[in-house]
Amino acid sequence: MVYIINLFTFESLNQEKHKIMEKELTSSESLAIITDMIAKVKKEAAGDGSFHLLLWGWVIALCNLGHYTLEKVGYEHPYYIWITVIPASFISFYWSYQKRNKANFRTHLDLILNQIWIGIFIAILIVLGFMPILRFNHNPVILLLAAVGMFATGSIIKVSIVKVGGLLLAIAAIIAFLVSVSDQYLVAGIAMVLGYLVPGYYLKNTYRERV
Repeated sequence: MVYIINLFTFESLNQEKHKIMEKELTSSESLAIITDMIAKVKKEAAGDGSFHLLLWGWVIALCNLGHYTLEKVGYEHPYYIWITVIPASFISFYWSYQKRNKANFRTHLDLILNQIWIGIFIAILIVLGFMPILRFNHNPVILLLAAVGMFATGSIIKVSIVKVGGLLLAIAAIIAFLVSVSDQYLVAGIAMVLGYLVPGYYLKNTYRERV
């Protein structure tokens, strides 16, 4: 009789142990899922964000440097080179649209970054609309707006080199205010290489591998 009771007790303990192990396994799986989601969020916000930095870094840098070069060689319409911004805009919007459709979830981090850059984009359009009033000193103002966006992005995703890119753009804006309108294009072109392309390639080649 005692043997039967002991056997029953042993079986009960075994079942309880099994339940605890199942619970622990479930907790481990949950932790793994959460960790994976955090990694994906970081990758979306930082590594994959390099697409826009590289796209606009190259387009705006080449447009500024091209405008400066064409003006220096005496071409009558150096501003024609800025037409390349139109296809770049379509590429940017299409890529963002595709990314949103493929995303399984969106975080507050995604929304905040998105709203920041939408606000900056609208502000840049307003500045471009009032270029004559600004006497075509629009480049320094645009560099300042881009600096704010880069610094805010770097702070949110906690990547120092992106914040440094924002600071370099701000310094370039100060320099641009002190030179001629023509030389502002040269300053802006160099600033985009340092403030956009360098952080963009860092996010693409280094940060994405860590998450």
